[in-house]
Amino acid sequence: MTNRISRRMALRRMTGVAVAAGTARLATGVAGAAEGAAKLKGNIRHSVSAWCYDSLFKPGKNKPAKMTFEDFCKECAKMGIESVELLGPNEWPTVKKAGLTCAMCNGPDSIPFGWNRVEHHDKLVAGFEKAIPDVAQCGFPNIITFSGNRGGMADEQGLENCVKGLKRIVGCAEKNKVTVVLELLNSKRNHKDYMADHTAWGAELCKRVGSERFKLLYDIYHMQIMEGDVIATIEESHPYIAHYHTGGNPGRNEIDETQELNYPAIMRAILATGFKGFVGQEFKPKRDPLASLQQAIQICDV
Repeated sequence: MTNRISRRMALRRMTGVAVAAGTARLATGVAGAAEGAAKLKGNIRHSVSAWCYDSLFKPGKNKPAKMTFEDFCKECAKMGIESVELLGPNEWPTVKKAGLTCAMCNGPDSIPFGWNRVEHHDKLVAGFEKAIPDVAQCGFPNIITFSGNRGGMADEQGLENCVKGLKRIVGCAEKNKVTVVLELLNSKRNHKDYMADHTAWGAELCKRVGSERFKLLYDIYHMQIMEGDVIATIEESHPYIAHYHTGGNPGRNEIDETQELNYPAIMRAILATGFKGFVGQEFKPKRDPLASLQQAIQICDV
């Protein structure tokens, strides 16, 4: 009889142990979480997208919230996470109170309503010229923006329109030392018709805008769906990337061995480019949310 087990089975067992251990630590409170934070290497600056954890701190139908947003921020801090992101001004004081930053602030636009239509520009410019100084005053680094949906528009026309609009706000961004960051999203599964769905399109936009205060949010999950070749693309396009998001594919769930992306290898590739920004965990947990978050931080902590 052989005592050998498959690599996949070993990984599954390790994952189960990690999740169970994470759950146990979280159940014991501060001491366990602080222990997890102490073990981080410090090479990756960790952030987390708040919306993925709405089920924890937002009440459901006839169900109270499991914790407050303030308590969620405290738990993140215990894990060694530096930032809770994709937040608006009403939530910024809470992250600061917990000793955290907001690595990516919400802007005044939305995924379908972006810069690729000139009729949106005046409204967007006014919104960003108000929001950027507010972000700067809090000491936060980035504000998110979007291309908008195609709606039958050619990509080149959308590119030209985005350049015209974004050039109107980069002066404000430069003055306030805040980076406007356009997110790359997939148009195949989650955001049908979204224009900025390939890295090359986004990199060309950065070149034409021509400011160090305008860059890209490279969402690893989204770009795996649209184009794959993740590590080589990061190596080629890193000068235009200010921020990264994670997510397991398929399904945008946990980033462990249940999905197809090798996150430790991707994190090492990001570090090799000299990247000093944040990596934001943006997956929808299927298991215990805080235990899965802590596991993801350990996976990415290369």
